[in-house]
Amino acid sequence: MTIEEQVNEGIKNAMKAREKVRLEAFRNIKKVILEAKTRPGAGDQIDDAECIRIIQKLAKQSTDAAEIYKQQGRMDLYEEECGQLEVLNSFLPKQMSDAELTETLKAIIASVGATSPKDMGKVMGVATKQLAGKAEGKAISAKVKELLQ
Repeated sequence: MTIEEQVNEGIKNAMKAREKVRLEAFRNIKKVILEAKTRPGAGDQIDDAECIRIIQKLAKQSTDAAEIYKQQGRMDLYEEECGQLEVLNSFLPKQMSDAELTETLKAIIASVGATSPKDMGKVMGVATKQLAGKAEGKAISAKVKELLQ
């Protein structure tokens, strides 16, 4: 079952269960997927890798919004955003732990032959492609800086 089919199924189930927050999250995912399908040059189908990139972007936006709501003391909106974030995260691959990220980046640094902070661009190019969906860009960048000191 593709991610798009899972989203459609999730919409049906959330409607039947009258789960407003989950329904809104699934509808947001579906809306962004439909927008991606109607872009010039896009085909009728979007593969799961593209869907995951779309959902990662939505999850980041949702996390940022939740933080803003929390800072402003709007706990009702904060809790709703967290509920939607839970749905979004259910589609994303498990994030790497700090230890796994360090080990993977050490291997990438060795394969690229990086020795100083000047080589960060080479490492980041390979790392972002290899770790797409498994680790956040900020975390990768911070860890690469730390390892290349």
